[in-house]
Amino acid sequence: MQRRYGGAVRYYCPLMMSDLRFQDFEDVLAAAGSMADAAEAHGSLCGALCSMSPYGMQDWLNEILPDGAPLSEESAAMIERVFTATAASFGEQGMEFEPLLPDDEQPLNGRASALALWCTGFLYGLGAGQISDLEALNGEVGEIVRDFTEISRATGDDSEADESNEQAYAELVEFIRVAAQVVFEELLPLRRQAYPASQQRLH
Repeated sequence: MQRRYGGAVRYYCPLMMSDLRFQDFEDVLAAAGSMADAAEAHGSLCGALCSMSPYGMQDWLNEILPDGAPLSEESAAMIERVFTATAASFGEQGMEFEPLLPDDEQPLNGRASALALWCTGFLYGLGAGQISDLEALNGEVGEIVRDFTEISRATGDDSEADESNEQAYAELVEFIRVAAQVVFEELLPLRRQAYPASQQRLH
């Protein structure tokens, strides 16, 4: 399969979001000196993909890594896997997208905090495109933005690992998974209007 990212054509085997590990991505960002949390960085990518087209991997790197940050070949490959799998998942009909978050084996309070940071990043990425005022959005997208804003304010400090809280967390993750795809689909007309088709052609 052939895709063009950052001006270069790359050949790759399709990746699934489930193939990615949060900890691997977090380790790569930490080694590169990034100030962004892994969940926030992934959220920002998803928000930007919803509001901008084309949005290349270099655009994302400029947001999440310090200027001139050295990347090993292995680290660069890991970041590219995250970018490629995420971008591809938004275009799949099988609803393959999922937010990149800590494994379920991690403490619930840490996972809840990561979920809040993911929403913070998503809202940042969404506002970095042609949407100057997120609060002015109407309809389903506006409702989702308001819900994400509320989730982003959660700290996770009081999230004890009992069955009800685990269920509530799982439901929030599923809501975010579906809602992000809804935003991507609903903003397609905006992306087409802001970025003419002549600029979006991949081949």
